[in-house]
Amino acid sequence: MAGPTTARRGGEKNAKSKSSRPSKSSRPSRAALSPSRPRRPGAGPRKGRTGGSRPRPRPPGRRTLLLWGALAVLMGAGAWWALYGSTWLRVTRVDVSGNGVLTAAQVREAAEVPLGEPLISVDTDAIEERLRSRLRRIGAVDVVRSWPHGISLKVTERQPKALLERGGKFIEIDGSGVRFATVDHPLEGVPRLVMDTEDSPGTRRFGTARLEGAAVQVLTSLPARVRKDTLAVRVRSYDGITVELTGGRTVTWGSSERGEAKARTLTALLKAAGGAKHFDVSAPGAPAVSGS
Repeated sequence: MAGPTTARRGGEKNAKSKSSRPSKSSRPSRAALSPSRPRRPGAGPRKGRTGGSRPRPRPPGRRTLLLWGALAVLMGAGAWWALYGSTWLRVTRVDVSGNGVLTAAQVREAAEVPLGEPLISVDTDAIEERLRSRLRRIGAVDVVRSWPHGISLKVTERQPKALLERGGKFIEIDGSGVRFATVDHPLEGVPRLVMDTEDSPGTRRFGTARLEGAAVQVLTSLPARVRKDTLAVRVRSYDGITVELTGGRTVTWGSSERGEAKARTLTALLKAAGGAKHFDVSAPGAPAVSGS
């Protein structure tokens, strides 16, 4: 039997050679065949096809720093000159507010604000001290720089709570017991303070100033309704204070201690026995009334 023809043998040979070759999709890529190169230490990120990494900002140069330093020095020198050397920010006026009895001229004179001086260098604490020491009627004062040319003086005057008669004149005493002014005539609505403590043991022990302060404390403790009807507060000793009211009524108060409790008790007594002439609240837990 005859063997295969030459054409058939050639076709079978070609088929075997094609089947023995690997397919194109199964071939390894060039990147897989080529060995990977190690990155150098400190090397930046590799540049991609779309562009490189962002450049780092450069620090300011020496010339730039010198320019900024010179500018800061010039600005500081200009500010110093404007505050101390120029005529722009100097004291040219003094404003006064809050005064009632005192005049603005009296306050300005006692304050002695240095006109023409740089506003920044004015000693506001010294002005406040001068006002409080020279004008006793001033209880508090607020000294404020009013830029660009003024000093503002906002004063708070003491309010009289009692009048102490001495030599035909009347000394005004505030709620803290401070004597701050003397007037020629009694003030309407301000009760008298009568001190009957001469040569008493209480005067030697506590002192006149403390007894006056205790009497004023009693006045401030009185209910508002009673305070309006108060004519005088009489002090015989530390625990012997009496309040004299209109209509010939009197209140034995005792000492200035426990003022709130005594005020509540007195209010209740006035409601329950308003026609009485004498009220005793020296012991607020055991009050008493008498007279009608």
